[in-house]
Amino acid sequence: MGATSAMVFSALGAAYGTAKSGTGIAAMSVMRPELIMKSVIPVVMAGILGIYGLVVGALIGNGMDASYTLYKSFLDLGAGLSVGLSGLAAGFAIGIVGDAGVRGSAQQPRLFVGMILILIFAEVLGLYGLIVALILHTKS
Repeated sequence: MGATSAMVFSALGAAYGTAKSGTGIAAMSVMRPELIMKSVIPVVMAGILGIYGLVVGALIGNGMDASYTLYKSFLDLGAGLSVGLSGLAAGFAIGIVGDAGVRGSAQQPRLFVGMILILIFAEVLGLYGLIVALILHTKS
């Protein structure tokens, strides 16, 4: 369940962030097609959330053997939920900020740096979940 939670929730967050930011890019590119490549940053940042879940899911899956105890299984469940739910929340934040930020920076280019800073703070929420998951997984 820990590996499943890590992958499913992180992938949901990454998918939502990608879809929401992608709609903003599509709407913005009608007026300013030269900014498309610059506006892909929120999509890339949302994709990284899926990688966090993949890493933790693979670690949990590889850690299962004949001596898998109930204690270790609950630690792995906590690790999976930690990275998964924080990835889901970060994906929601990246999607909303990416959509509004891309549309806004197309109209006012000075908003781009502010959008990137907010995206970094949203991405770090998923990173915090990854760190907690790695700490939980390494407990024996």
